[in-house]
Amino acid sequence: MSRPVGSAVRGAPRMKRFMPGLCVALACGLAAPAPALAAGSGDQSDAVGKLIESTKSDASQDKGPAADKASTGDKSPAATKPSPSDMAYGAFQRGYYLTAIELAKPLANLGDPAAQTLLGEIYSRGLGVRRDMKEAARWYEAAAKAGNAEAQFRYAMILLDGSAVAPDPAKARDLMKAAADQGLPLAEYNYAQMLIEASPSGGFSAAAGYFRKAAEAGVPEAQYAMSQLFANGRGVPENLARARAWLQTSANNGFDTAQIDYGIWLINGKGGPAEPKVGFAFLRHAAELGNPIAINRVAHLYKDGIGTDPDKAAAAMWAVLAKRLKNSDPGLDDFFRGLDPQAQKAALEAANRFRTR
Repeated sequence: MSRPVGSAVRGAPRMKRFMPGLCVALACGLAAPAPALAAGSGDQSDAVGKLIESTKSDASQDKGPAADKASTGDKSPAATKPSPSDMAYGAFQRGYYLTAIELAKPLANLGDPAAQTLLGEIYSRGLGVRRDMKEAARWYEAAAKAGNAEAQFRYAMILLDGSAVAPDPAKARDLMKAAADQGLPLAEYNYAQMLIEASPSGGFSAAAGYFRKAAEAGVPEAQYAMSQLFANGRGVPENLARARAWLQTSANNGFDTAQIDYGIWLINGKGGPAEPKVGFAFLRHAAELGNPIAINRVAHLYKDGIGTDPDKAAAAMWAVLAKRLKNSDPGLDDFFRGLDPQAQKAALEAANRFRTR
């Protein structure tokens, strides 16, 4: 699935997706002790990366009119001669940030919202110049007033943060909605969270539509949010099969919380047939990235031989890591205490050698 689209700063990394202090408040239960897991065993033979790739569905990509012109060999002057704004973006993409500023500023001063947004990006990230969030906010605000969706989103985030400008949650909400209604996926995701925060009991119905659009555009967190809406029947009819499908998509796109939930669902056969080997692979992958919840689950799976062969040594190492991350439980503690001193020592040494991916 394609990544989120709609960035006015072409080629620039996307801004952090999560709004400060907001979360999709649904009953995920991830911080609870390990759930009862379906029985199963077997060798873990495939790397999770290959496994994830094998479970992804092909998605067609509409490349738009520009691609059509390229494929038909359009050599018109408009197609071959870059605009001043394109030249500024071109310099930015090649890493010539001072040149990009030099090209963008005259345009920005004349009211070009794309050039203003580009300057906001450069100053917010400190590219070729000292990082200056006040200057970035000034340019983002100007472009936002002109209706640029990316600038509306970025300036809304700055208003929520309140460190570069005076915080203004009401204005931030209006700007986030404006950007979301223009189809910017990250704004859709964040505005959906705002709707839930504003109305924890009734905001899910309105939020569902925005979450869905962001999820369909490829935002993994929004895909996870859709899974939770369907799993809990909030804003949409409860449907565990659809929840599992959205979990799979989010997990395939690298969202570690989805990988944990999806792994547990596969092991327990929730929303579809049980697939303990695949479930173990997703949980092991998240554990290797250092996720404390996944580390706890993997220790249990090795201990009980679920989705993999029983392995006391591996279970002990993961149990030590879970303990260090303050995410152990009485079952793992009792298991570790029951090992002989030599096995405990080996587990401690293995945990000391562990490095996250």
